[in-house]
Amino acid sequence: MNEKRIARLRRREGLKVPRKQHKRRRLGSSANGILKRQAERIDHVWSYDFVTDQTEDGRHLKLLPVLDEYTREALSLEVGRCFTSADVIEVLTYLFEVRGAPQFIRSDNGPEFISHAIRNWLRESGVQTLFIEPGSPWENAYVESFNSRLRDELLDLELFTSLEEARVVLEDHRLDYNHRRPHSSLGYMTPAEFAARLREDDSAPAQGACAPSPSRVQLVPTLIGAGT
Repeated sequence: MNEKRIARLRRREGLKVPRKQHKRRRLGSSANGILKRQAERIDHVWSYDFVTDQTEDGRHLKLLPVLDEYTREALSLEVGRCFTSADVIEVLTYLFEVRGAPQFIRSDNGPEFISHAIRNWLRESGVQTLFIEPGSPWENAYVESFNSRLRDELLDLELFTSLEEARVVLEDHRLDYNHRRPHSSLGYMTPAEFAARLREDDSAPAQGACAPSPSRVQLVPTLIGAGT
C-alpha cells in the first residue's frame, strides 16, 4: 500500500480532508451601520427598535426603546398594544422637547420607521435618518443588545397582568438601567453618571490650548458592547 494507491482510492471514493476555514466578521454593507457611522458625542446618534411581548390574557404588547448610542442611556421605554407612525412621532416629540433633537436616528426598515409621515417629520425637525440594511440587525447593535438583555432579564421572567402594570415595571427597569447599572464600556459608570460627567466637562471653562484631560480620554466609550 503506497501513497499513489491511497491517493487513487481517495479520489475514487470522493474523500476529502476538510479545509480549515476562518470565521468572517460581518460588518454589513450599509454606510448607516454602527461601525461606519459611529456616535461621537452625546445626542449625536439615537437608535430605536421594537420588542414584542404579551399580557397574561394573551393580548399583544409592543415596546419601543429609544437609546442614546454614545452614553447608552435608555431615553424612553414606551409600551402599548400597538404603535403607528403617529405614536412614534408622539414619543420622539416629547424626547426632543425635554432633551433636544439628535443629529441622526438609526433604525431598521420597519413600516413605522420608514413611513412618509415619520421621515417628513424628522426632516422638518432637522434629524437625519440612518436605515440599516434589511436583515442586518448587527448594524443596529446597541439597541439590539439592550433589547436582548431586556428580554433575558425582564420579559422572559415577568407575567404582566395588564398594560398598566407593564408600563410601571418597564419604567422602573429603565430607571434602574440608567442609574444603577454600571457598564464596562463606560469605565464602569452608569449611563446617567457618564452623561452627567460629559456635561460637566463641556461646561467647564476653557483653559487655553492644551491636551485633553485624562478623565475625558477615559470617558470615550468602546465601539460595541453595553455589557455590565
